[in-house]
Order: sequence, then C-alpha cells, then structure tokens
Amino acid sequence: MSPPLSFTSDTSRASLRFPFGRASLLPLCLLAGLAALIWCWHHDRWTVASWQLPTVYSGDAHETLARLQAAMEGDIRPLQSQVITRLGAPFGAYWNAYPTPDKLLMLALGGLARLVGVFAAANAGLLLAQVTAALAFCLVARWLRCRWEWAMAGALLFAFTYSTFHRGLAHFSLVFTWTVPLGLLAVWLVARSRRLEWRRPGALVCLGAAVALGAHNPYNLYFWLQLLGWALVAQWFGPRRRPNLQIGLAALVLALVVFLAMHLEVWVHDHEPEGAPLLVRNYGGTEQYALKPVEMFIPPGVHRWAPLAFLGQRYTRWSDWRGETFLPYLGLVGILGLVWLGAVIARRLFADRPLPGQALSLGWLLAFASVGGITNLVAFFAGLQVFRATNRVGIFVSAIVLFFLVVRLSRLTAGWPRWVRVGAAVLVAGAGILDQVPRGPGVAESAEIATTVESDRMLGRKLEAVLPEGAMVFQLPVLGFPEVVPPWRLTDYEHFRLYFSTRTLRLSYGAAKLRARSRWQRELENVSPTVLVRRLEAYGFAALYLNRKGYEDRADSILRELAALGYTRRLEGRLGNQVIVFLRPAAVPQLPFARSPTFGQGWYQLPDNGVRWAYDDAVMSYFNPRAEPVSVDLRLALRAVGPRNLTLWHEGREIASLAVAQDERGLQVPGLILMPGVNRFTLRSDAPPSRADSGRYQLRSFGLRAATVRAPAITGAPE
Repeated sequence: MSPPLSFTSDTSRASLRFPFGRASLLPLCLLAGLAALIWCWHHDRWTVASWQLPTVYSGDAHETLARLQAAMEGDIRPLQSQVITRLGAPFGAYWNAYPTPDKLLMLALGGLARLVGVFAAANAGLLLAQVTAALAFCLVARWLRCRWEWAMAGALLFAFTYSTFHRGLAHFSLVFTWTVPLGLLAVWLVARSRRLEWRRPGALVCLGAAVALGAHNPYNLYFWLQLLGWALVAQWFGPRRRPNLQIGLAALVLALVVFLAMHLEVWVHDHEPEGAPLLVRNYGGTEQYALKPVEMFIPPGVHRWAPLAFLGQRYTRWSDWRGETFLPYLGLVGILGLVWLGAVIARRLFADRPLPGQALSLGWLLAFASVGGITNLVAFFAGLQVFRATNRVGIFVSAIVLFFLVVRLSRLTAGWPRWVRVGAAVLVAGAGILDQVPRGPGVAESAEIATTVESDRMLGRKLEAVLPEGAMVFQLPVLGFPEVVPPWRLTDYEHFRLYFSTRTLRLSYGAAKLRARSRWQRELENVSPTVLVRRLEAYGFAALYLNRKGYEDRADSILRELAALGYTRRLEGRLGNQVIVFLRPAAVPQLPFARSPTFGQGWYQLPDNGVRWAYDDAVMSYFNPRAEPVSVDLRLALRAVGPRNLTLWHEGREIASLAVAQDERGLQVPGLILMPGVNRFTLRSDAPPSRADSGRYQLRSFGLRAATVRAPAITGAPE
C-alpha cells in the first residue's frame, strides 16, 4: 500500500509536502485545455448546434438524460423523496427505491440545464468528467514529486482510459473518475506516511477523498474502502502511528456517512420496502461481469488500428462468456507499465527485498475482482451480489499502473535535456490517447441523432400546442422502469423521448415497476382498444402515445381499431415511429384502481404454468389512491406443495386463514378496509418450503393462481 515514491525513507517524507502554488496554475490550465480539446475532437463538438445534441440518444443514455431532466425540473433533491412529478401519471414516478448516483453533480448540471438545455448540460458534464480526472491525476502525481511533463502525460492517459471514457453518457456516473487518484493518495498516506497529522494537508486529502467517494459512484467507493481497510491493517501491524489510524478510521466512517446521506431516500422515503427488487442481481451476474484479466490486454474490436481491432474481433468470436467486453483494456502504455511493474516485483522477489506498494494494491484488487476470485466467494457464501460488475476495478488498476509509470519515467529521464523530456512525454501521451480513444461518431451516426432529436422536438411542440398544460398522455407499449426487456424493436428507456421534448405534459411512463402504484398500467397491456380508451378517458388521459417499434405489425391493428371507434385525430412524428391519438378525457376524472395486488418479496416473479409460487413469507401490496379508506373484496386462489395452514395478514393484523394442499382452494375476504396509500398483505405458512426440483426457482411453499380486488361501490374502481 506504499505510495509510488515510498521506496526510500527520504522520498516518503518528501511526498508529504504540499507542492502547489501560483506557478502551478499555468500548466494546470494547459492540461485542462488539452483534455477539453481532445474531448471536443472526439465528439466533434465545435459549434453551438452540435452542443445541443447528445452524444448518444438510445438505451441507457435516455435514463441519464431523464435524470438530468428531472434535476432541471426540481424533482431530484438530496435528503428528499425522489418523486418525478411529470412521470408515472397520474400519481408521479416514485424513484426512492432506485437512488440517483452523483446526486450533487446532477443537481449542478440540472441548474445548468435551465440555462442551456438538458443535452448541452449532458455534454458539459461529460467534458467536465475528462477535465477533472486529468487535473486530479496530475495534482496527485505532482504531490508524489513527479515532473510536470510526465504528470500531465499520465493525467491525459488516465482521463481518457478506455474503461471509463468509452462508457460515455450511458454510464454517466462511471465516467467521473477524479475521485480515484485522490482516494489512492489517501490510502497511501494512511498506510505508510510518517508525517500524517491532523493539522497537515495530508489529513485534508484523506477526509476530502472520503467525502468525494462517498458522494459519487458506489463502485469506486466499494473498491476504495477495501484498499483503505488494508491500509489500516498495514498500519496496525506495522508502525501503528496513532494519527494514521485515527485519520484513516475517520475517513472510512465519513465516507460511509456521506454515502448514507446521499441515498437517504432508500431507507426513509421508500413506500414499499417489502417490494420486489427493482434491479435483479444474482450470483451468475457476479461471474459474467467480474474482471477477466485477459481483457486488460485485448484492444476493442472497434480500435482505430486494424491489427489491434483484429485481436478484439477474434476475442469476440472465440469467447462465450462476456460481460462489459473490452472495458478493462489498459491500453498499450498501460500494458507497458504493468509489464514493467511485474518485472520490478519479480526482481525484488528473487532478491528477497520488500515488494513495492503497488504489488500489494494490485494483488488484492485482482484477487478480489477476477472471475472465480474473492468477489465470487463473497457473492456465493455471503449473498453480496449487488456489486456484480467488478470489471469496473479497471480504473483503479489503470491509475495505479500509470502512477508507477510516470514516477519511473520521471526518474529515468531526470538527466535528459528538458526539450527531450517534454518531447518524449508528448509522444507517449499522443500514442496512448490515439490507442485508448475509440473512433468518433461517423457522419451518418451524428446525422441520425440530429434527425431523431429534431423529430422529437417538433412532435413535442405540436403536442403541447394542442393539449392544455398538465394534460396526461398514456404510453404504449406499457413498460416498467428500470431495466426491462422491451418488446419487438423498442429499446429500453425509449419512452423518455417525449419527456425530453415537452415541458408541461404528464406521462404515464417512468413509474417504478413491481410497485402497487403502477400496477393498474400493467393491467391495460392486453385489453381491447374499446376497454383501453374507456378506462383512460375515465382516468382523465387526453392522449394515447404509441411507439410503432414496440409492435410486430407497427401498431397498425390497434390504430385501425381506434379509428373504427372514431379516434381519428392524431399526430405522427416525422420519422413515423411515434403516433399520438387524441382522446376525450372525462370532465371529472377518476383515479385508477388496480384489479389485482402487486407481488413483492417472497414470490418468484415469473409464474409457472399460471401459478406464482412463494418460497417464504410472501408479501403483496395494493395502492388505494383515494384520501379516504375504501372497502374492497379480496379473492385469492391458492394451492400448496403439501398440506399446510396459511394465514393472511394485513398491516400486521391477521384477517383470514385457510388450510390448503395440492388442490386449489379459494380464500375470500369481503368488506376489507384499505387505508389511503400502500396497503401491505403477507401470506404465511406454518410448514417450511420444499424443493420440487434441482433447478432454479424450485424451492416452493405455496402458490397463487389468481388474486383479484373488487370495489364495485366506488366509481372508477375495479369492477
């Protein structure tokens, strides 16, 4: 865990000096300018018009843009409930169980978006990611007494490391890596510094790194906490300096406190904590998305140099088990640094000398993150599967290797003439950037984005010119949020496009999936057009939005049926995929009631031959949208793997019981009073589950074939 320059005691002491002053401003400004120019060159962002277009306009990029839009409209705030008011109509989209990473960054960019627009703010954020990463690496390298030319060269290589830069707008949070160099410096100071004191700059670095990592991407925090933990272990079994231990522990606690504060809504504002997980993570994912060390050496199949692209294409053909392919690639310069570091480690091993600190850091990270490594042990035996994509440790590997490389090159070239050193640094940085930065978007790709964005803007303007402010639009096909497999040729999150192109309309998409508030939407998926428009108009929806890409027949059949019913007034996007059919909303709309409960924890989410099986105490929820209690009739059709007694609980109170076996039996609860908001039900068995088969999802206790909720006395409620 020692810093790159802590090979001798004198350099270890020197590394604690705060080496920045006014003379540093010029090279830092030059570095920031170079990073910005490289980014603009890659994305071809040289005009005002180009800045008004996103770098990517599909898939996960739509989710990032939606979060920026929500931040711009004031719906994403720290320590507050995350309710996106224009989404999930008519109730709003409750995102508390799906927290926003980098919330402070989103708030800042949301404020910028009010001035320049969401797309320009997203571009500014991506540019900021590269500039801050370069500056952070350079400052840490200078702290470690690296020469300016090599500190700047390493900074540019780190900022444009393929493992992060290539992620772009789709993985917006992961692009911000400026916290990694700062975090590594904090680890090195805690582990080995002999001058770390509370009143010295080193303490500020450690605490600042803790705050930064706690407030930003959880994956970087996860890896950093491991390294900091080992630094504390090294300090405890080594010099045991009290300030190091105190500052290290304070940094660890501070990082966790900041992380908890940034994601407070998950614990405080989640209205359905017993709901099914919004993001499904399992052990298989920890193998698929773990680090494959070979990928650190394989260039991407889209590399700008054909011989290197050939290697990536061969890997794609030959490998069968791929996750985030090519993202751990270190680049030619990074590979050179890793080989050099390996040679130093080998020489010291054979000479029976202490290993460099990088060996300990890299050894742990690789042992933890690699396929079949400690991450899989933790996932399998302890159930920690949420951090499945441990290939993302590549940015830490890249930073450690580059720090080692630039420090060594600073030493190696110390006696060279200045112009030769600068020329060598420029050559290394230039070759490394050309190797790491993929080809920019082609003319056709950029033109397609521009055409799609303009089509959306035109459709949004026309729609808002016709509909009153605050009008509701129901979107088909019905899609949950987040991470669903959309039908036919539709891509996930594509329904957000109407959100970007309007300012006042309320949209049905964006409501959290597997939650009681959005259950009524799922029940409209397969109803006839007659039933669909009758219910939507009763609920107050003014228009029906269809994306033809979600239908095998391009929605021709449903549009014909709507026309036959007299719904011929429509708008269509210029590209022909988005169609708006105008409805006739009721003057006094009713709130939608679901016709069945929502299944939460304890249930398998996919039915087996029409039966949804439970493997434990099984939770259901139902949303009463009214401000007063309502009376409903609840009916359940139950069966079990063997004789047992089931009890039904409502908000902690037992309300019914039933003896069941393999034959189906019905359970009826008439006149059940539901309070306003989310009501929770729990089915409990007095016998343990049994395994029906050796495959997945075969641990079973009881099954539910049908569950209905009827409230015939309420207008607008289920019939």
